[in-house]
Amino acid sequence: MELRPPAIFIADSLGLDFLNSVATPIDTSIDWLDSGGGLVKWLAQAGLVPTDALDALEARAMPGELDKVADQARALREWFRGFVRKHMGRPLPAKALQELGPLNKLIERDERFSQISRHHQRDGDRLELQTIRRWRSPESLLLPIGEALAKFVCDENFADVKACEGRGCTLIFADHTHRRARRWCSMAICGNRAKQAAHRMRLKNIAEG
Repeated sequence: MELRPPAIFIADSLGLDFLNSVATPIDTSIDWLDSGGGLVKWLAQAGLVPTDALDALEARAMPGELDKVADQARALREWFRGFVRKHMGRPLPAKALQELGPLNKLIERDERFSQISRHHQRDGDRLELQTIRRWRSPESLLLPIGEALAKFVCDENFADVKACEGRGCTLIFADHTHRRARRWCSMAICGNRAKQAAHRMRLKNIAEG
């Protein structure tokens, strides 16, 4: 049985975390969306789909149906990666809307409605208005992804979107630090590797000098 680490969520944006669902965290590339089962696990880890909805869709899905949805998710991911890489590093121009047809076509298929429900609290129950999505088919798993991508496009400053400077790292993130000085996907991974490489270079220079 193949064991793989949990999916990576370091981007400070679910839209970019979706792009990072294929990465090379150590030496081997991992695609967390490589199958229908992988897609379901990634959505669960991302918190984009309720567990009961995932369980119900898995139980109803025909053989190979979730794998086909995973194929669509990977195609969506690579299309959106191209869009992000084209525009990252500077504010997104309004004319970029012309490129977002595939995303708009996806999210217009969404079926959501509002419902009054009871919300349990320590000091007693209260009523609240909840937004609920209908999960009619395995393809509906793409809808919360589309929503996350759309929110990223509309809410994020593309000037703050960066690629990790780590050698060979493919991860992308939104830099929300105070001075916009973030350079690494993670200080514990690529940041630490860079420090070690710089330290080795200093020792080498001292030895040669």
